Amino acid sequence: MEMRAIMSEYISCPVSDVKVNENKGRIVALLVFFAGISYLIAPNWVVPAVLTIDFLLRGFGKGQYSLFSIISGWVVRTLSFNNKPIDQAPKVFAARLGFSLCLLLALAALLSLTVAGVVIASILVLFSFLESVLAICVGCYVYTFLYHFSNK
Repeated sequence: MEMRAIMSEYISCPVSDVKVNENKGRIVALLVFFAGISYLIAPNWVVPAVLTIDFLLRGFGKGQYSLFSIISGWVVRTLSFNNKPIDQAPKVFAARLGFSLCLLLALAALLSLTVAGVVIASILVLFSFLESVLAICVGCYVYTFLYHFSNK
């Protein structure tokens, strides 16, 4: 049995009736990955500020204004990627998780907390890599943990 299938038996994600294109979401994650890498190479407050705003827009209902969503939509159209429908709710939850991480990263950058910034950016890079390259939504794992924790 495939490892992803085994792991999915124990993971629960938020659910909605709205579908989004998984390919577009994975390209957004790839853009986040590259932004995170750029922060690790040359830390400054601009990258976390852009990421925080972008995650805020995508996580709270204004994704059509997200720069990363606009760019990923263009890439999907230009490269003629197929639409691969996937439930929107896990992506929204992951965007809210990303917003929280990026807000912390922005604060760390503004307060010159270098080690904290590197740790937070590394987590963001790891999560976005897992989503973009391996289609592993860490947000679903966090959601499962919070769901089980809150129901005990």
